[in-house]
Amino acid sequence: QVQLVESGGGLVQAGGSLRLSCAASGRTFNVYYTMGWFRQAPGKEREFVTAITWNGGSTYGADSVKGRFTISRDNAKNTVYLQMNSLKPEDTAVYYCAAARGLNLRTTAADFGSWGQGTQVTVSS
Repeated sequence: QVQLVESGGGLVQAGGSLRLSCAASGRTFNVYYTMGWFRQAPGKEREFVTAITWNGGSTYGADSVKGRFTISRDNAKNTVYLQMNSLKPEDTAVYYCAAARGLNLRTTAADFGSWGQGTQVTVSS
């Protein structure tokens, strides 16, 4: 198991930016772990945001965030990042970092075995 701790959430105006971080500990972080970000807004299902393979070679993002959000990772620091630009009120949610063991890119929550506690992002209009 990998332990994950998110940080960087907060309140921002529409059009602004935030960078979330997810620090990993426990099992070797870069040993074939796909890392993902999910979010859950009040009254809604948890949804996939974006993911990155263990070596950063492949990324994939939901249509709702393409061109605005960028995922990256620094395996030397055991950290994955989510750069969020041009934020919209509909991006307001609790954002979760997750880890899935394996070489292939994963986008389904059920494939991710380790989760952080979440960080709140609120975008005001």
